[in-house]
Amino acid sequence: MKSKVALIYCSSYDLSEVRAAVSTGIELLGGAGKFVRPGEIIVLKVNLLVGEAPEKCVNTHPAVFKAVAELFVAEGAIIKYGDSPGFGSTLAAARKSGIAGVADELNIELADFKDGREVFYEEGIQNKKFFIANGILDSDGVISMPKLKTHALERFTGSIKNQFGCIVGMRKGEFHVKLPDPTDFANMLVDLNNFVKPRLYILDGIIAMEGNGPRGGTPRPMNALLFSTDPVALDATACRMINLEPLFVPTTLIGAQTGSGTYLEEEIEIVGEPLNRFICKDFNVERTPVKTVRKNNVMRFLNNRLVAKPVILSEKCTQCGTCVHSCPVEGKAVNWFEGNHSIPPVYDYKKCIRCYCCQEMCPESAIILKVPVLIKVGKIF
Repeated sequence: MKSKVALIYCSSYDLSEVRAAVSTGIELLGGAGKFVRPGEIIVLKVNLLVGEAPEKCVNTHPAVFKAVAELFVAEGAIIKYGDSPGFGSTLAAARKSGIAGVADELNIELADFKDGREVFYEEGIQNKKFFIANGILDSDGVISMPKLKTHALERFTGSIKNQFGCIVGMRKGEFHVKLPDPTDFANMLVDLNNFVKPRLYILDGIIAMEGNGPRGGTPRPMNALLFSTDPVALDATACRMINLEPLFVPTTLIGAQTGSGTYLEEEIEIVGEPLNRFICKDFNVERTPVKTVRKNNVMRFLNNRLVAKPVILSEKCTQCGTCVHSCPVEGKAVNWFEGNHSIPPVYDYKKCIRCYCCQEMCPESAIILKVPVLIKVGKIF
């Protein structure tokens, strides 16, 4: 059987329009009763990267959260929600994003994403051990609600990448240190997604993020909500919408290789609206394969010349220190020069593992990725 992706047009975050789009998308996949039963504890795993207002398009929009939550509450499920943000507490991020306000209105409880416990996943390819939030482990099922955004390390963040927030707090940084290579990191993400195994994926692409994502990019209307039980097919469809080759996203290829789903167009059935209604050829996203990052000294030398490096734009930097705090490397690859907090931090590129956590978390969009000269020359020829 083909993997089914419901692609639904939705022009705004007006709640009535979002409700209609969510209802249509889930109905096309079999209806809400296919995914939850009365009395089950279901966690809506939203994307709460960091506390930002809805108009910044960093997180799952509260209108989408509300429409989905209402549908499954009506089905009799006990709905909870959560994520482990990259910075700050879950509740603080949820408050600023508008999701907590919706949850309060609907009497939906915040799941425990602060504490967790170690689990073993024997089927894992890259990782057989994770420290997962109690809220996920104590639930009967998970519905994943990612946001359509660009991502420096993996090119695109969608269904599979969204489960990284099931890992508690700063433990996420440990994976960046252990797995600096984007392919190795993607293997881990696929293992994690296969362990969590959400019942349904709902991608908020009504207004996506292009450019310097996943936090510092630019909102871009895409007018779409995507629904699927196949995360690979959903992510591949979203990539085709933004004119990005799906195989340039490591999680897509690895997900297919491990049996998580399919990226092949002939094996995907799109229901709802046709794909060509949503294709945006000039969506600002890096359209090249990811580069290998290795730990040994020879590869580190080559990395500094062949892999894009983060650079701080001094005119935008407010010296908040978020990049320093976010750097997972021991001794810090980006730090204050001689302890001076009145000027932008500086990089030690010999330490930098190119995880781009600094760029991902910068609240001012003050960190960009600079493509090495050798790569630019290579593109010319």
